[in-house]
Amino acid sequence: MTSRRLTIKDLPPSERPRERLLANGTPSLSDADLIAILIRSGTREETAVQLAERVLLNVGGLQELPRCGADDILSIKGLGPAKAVTILAAAELAKRLSSRLRHESVTVSSPGDAAGLVMEEMRHNLREHFRAIMLDTKNKVLGIEEISIGSLNTSLVHPREVFRPAIRKACASIILIHNHPSGDPTPSREDLDVTRRLREAGRLIGIEILDHIIIGDGKFISFREKGLLSTD
Repeated sequence: MTSRRLTIKDLPPSERPRERLLANGTPSLSDADLIAILIRSGTREETAVQLAERVLLNVGGLQELPRCGADDILSIKGLGPAKAVTILAAAELAKRLSSRLRHESVTVSSPGDAAGLVMEEMRHNLREHFRAIMLDTKNKVLGIEEISIGSLNTSLVHPREVFRPAIRKACASIILIHNHPSGDPTPSREDLDVTRRLREAGRLIGIEILDHIIIGDGKFISFREKGLLSTD
């Protein structure tokens, strides 16, 4: 007779993470408890909590999870694709939330400040990511919005998609920013055309485009510094 897989329900009610979360709130749970809720079940030898504890031990702790790839997680005995994907998705959400919270309350006083907010995240992207940094009247960052992914063109980067989040956040101005996967941040003709079109739209609705920054591999180009914002 084969032994069945252990689940959280095999634990006493007082030790079940879900029940404890509902009764006492999320702060009452350990890192392993939270991961156990995500993976739902353990193996024939371990409960979900024990498996979660081993996951943390194998990767080097919670702080290392966002740095793990699918192969790292799948190499842990007891984790199949479904559990691995759930853990990786949760880790990525945590990383994105941390990144966005870190950007808040930052004041941009130079193109370098703006580029520094996204350089490490965007410099290795294999596709072009177009974003907008939202600023208040004192150039304090209100948020960074992903506008589009793919080769930059005037149909993909429509003013509606750029200014909708800016209006929602009551921005005073925005900084356009995108990466060149080639690593060379030199502006293309399309980059210049998109910038001109968005500046014209911004003037109509009262939201200034302060700059357009192109991220390369460890370097960037600022349209404002290059005098390219006055070519309209």
